[in-house]
Amino acid sequence: MDFKDIHIGKLIQSRVNDLDINIERICNFLDINELEISEMYESKEINTSFLLRWSKLLEYDFFRIYSQHLILYSPPSNINKKNSKSRKSRLPDFRKHIYTREVIHFILELISSGKKTKLEIMNDYKIPKTTLYKWISKNSSNKLGS
Repeated sequence: MDFKDIHIGKLIQSRVNDLDINIERICNFLDINELEISEMYESKEINTSFLLRWSKLLEYDFFRIYSQHLILYSPPSNINKKNSKSRKSRLPDFRKHIYTREVIHFILELISSGKKTKLEIMNDYKIPKTTLYKWISKNSSNKLGS
């Protein structure tokens, strides 16, 4: 999975194919016609209300793909912590570094294939050294146990 270049229409179409869902069911659920569905499959971007409905229909969190992109590719925050606490936001405060199995697998695959070194991973994705080495250790122990 390439978290850098997301083509959400293709991902949705792939999930539909995996589940073998009838086009009529999709049309009824989304309240659109087959042409509009085809256009969505070709679209790199989709309206969030439709993406939410697709997520429900296909029982898959497509928003998480974008969250993983943010975890891997967003620049580190430059906001001064003192100033951010004085300005309270009404939005929920999410922790940036919550790594899913998919992200961990992606990172470990980059290392094992030789595409990136451990140092490059730490610098490019801002993953702490201890976290990365724990992943590597757990992955190697899982392979030994298999």
